[in-house]
Amino acid sequence: MAFDLDYLIGQWPALLGGLLVTIQVTVLSIVFSLAIGLVGAALRLFRVPVLSQLVVAYVEFIRNTPILVQLFFIFYGLPSIGLSLSLFWSGVLSLSLWAGAYQVENFRGGLLTVEKGMREAAYALSLKPRLYFRLVALPIAIRTSLPAMLNTSVSLLKNSSYLQAIGLAELTFVAVDRIATDFRAIEMFAAIGAMYLTLVILLSLAASRLEYRLQRPFRT
Repeated sequence: MAFDLDYLIGQWPALLGGLLVTIQVTVLSIVFSLAIGLVGAALRLFRVPVLSQLVVAYVEFIRNTPILVQLFFIFYGLPSIGLSLSLFWSGVLSLSLWAGAYQVENFRGGLLTVEKGMREAAYALSLKPRLYFRLVALPIAIRTSLPAMLNTSVSLLKNSSYLQAIGLAELTFVAVDRIATDFRAIEMFAAIGAMYLTLVILLSLAASRLEYRLQRPFRT
């Protein structure tokens, strides 16, 4: 079966709709996962009783269970205890929790690169722990861990395709649905492959631009 460009052009509105859903889910999940990572890393850094242990347990659970199991638990399991979420927000929550566990470790790795002498100097200047964290440790940690954060964000973007399993009409769901009705697999997979690649490149360029801006004050 030859590649049919006209068919692909005709399916563009449906693919565009799926692409927009993928972008929305990805952007929200990246923002929420970074917030989870920051809070979790801070709790571990300051060794907050009970909460730091809960963060460790959360990270271990997420990193050692399949993301599909986590997704199904949120979408099918939570309603049984009265917590029912829409398809969209089930996907956002699942991806945020998954990526958040990795972002905790990314932030923590960056924070561990901050030299002990800088903390001692900050405390000697009467900076409170929260100010030391916000003004000294966090900026250094972000610059150090930005590549790891990017890798996690790219993985989050690609893992958004798992949301087709619960019926969310994101990019992969739209393609698979069209394949089931029109049997044009080559066109559909070529199209979504190109779209995912474009999104990853754009995300990488944005992260590179951010990294350049963060490193600019330290260039000689």
